[in-house]
Amino acid sequence: MKLTKYTHACVRLEKDGNVLVIDPGTFSESEEALSGADAVLVTHEHNDHIDRQAVLAAMRSNASLVVHAPAGVAAALKEDDDVAERVHTVEPGSDFETAGFSVRTFGGQHAVIHPQIPVVANIGYLVDGNVFHPGDSFVVPDGIDVKTLLLPIHAPWSKVGEVLDFVISVRAPRAFPVHDGLLNELGRGVVEGHVTRIGARYGTSYERLVPRDSVEV
Repeated sequence: MKLTKYTHACVRLEKDGNVLVIDPGTFSESEEALSGADAVLVTHEHNDHIDRQAVLAAMRSNASLVVHAPAGVAAALKEDDDVAERVHTVEPGSDFETAGFSVRTFGGQHAVIHPQIPVVANIGYLVDGNVFHPGDSFVVPDGIDVKTLLLPIHAPWSKVGEVLDFVISVRAPRAFPVHDGLLNELGRGVVEGHVTRIGARYGTSYERLVPRDSVEV
């Protein structure tokens, strides 16, 4: 399938004429990513992972577009009666088909930022047994070998050592960056240098993608 990265956490997957978008947030080119989409997966409720107005607009303009999201996100979207029937609540540990893609879910909660900041639900999605988007977590999928890891390389909830441990734990042959919207080039170079060097020791080839770059996975 074709994978296109957008700014921060959003990616678009295309296969056999079908389009699946993950985490079209307010930091991303959400309208562009959602153009012609058949389905959307949302990992959690934070605005950098869902641009609610952009998603609702896309659903209103495309009567076949469906959204899968954790309960809180789904409930908020279902407040719009025009789209409510096409919004589906997702729990961890489930399997489903959407827009010609198979999806398996993992995790359950967002990584802790600080004890005084509430933890919200977070779902990691494995698409076609290939591409894994963990959302805001370092949950390692169990019972399957991930082929393509979408790696959150920088976040308020992580440090570089945790990013590296996640790469080592998943051991996917390929990794591409997500959750990088808050990095400048100096910071990116530091993180990516470590990921490239240490990931290679454990069989992971890391490749930088900039917004609108596409690869076949």
